[in-house]
Amino acid sequence: MSENIQKLIDAARSREMSGAEKEAQRRSFAYGNAHIENDRVTREMVAKAADKIGRSQD
Repeated sequence: MSENIQKLIDAARSREMSGAEKEAQRRSFAYGNAHIENDRVTREMVAKAADKIGRSQD
């Protein structure tokens, strides 16, 4: 592995994600997994479901 790639990997390990970045990653993961099972699932559907869940937890 090149030294530059190793430096990037090391930097990524210690970087803290913001709340918005975590939420975007969570939604992307949910979409990717749902879309594999059902190609009719859209990002908009995942966003609506996530928003609904978020409101119910407040």
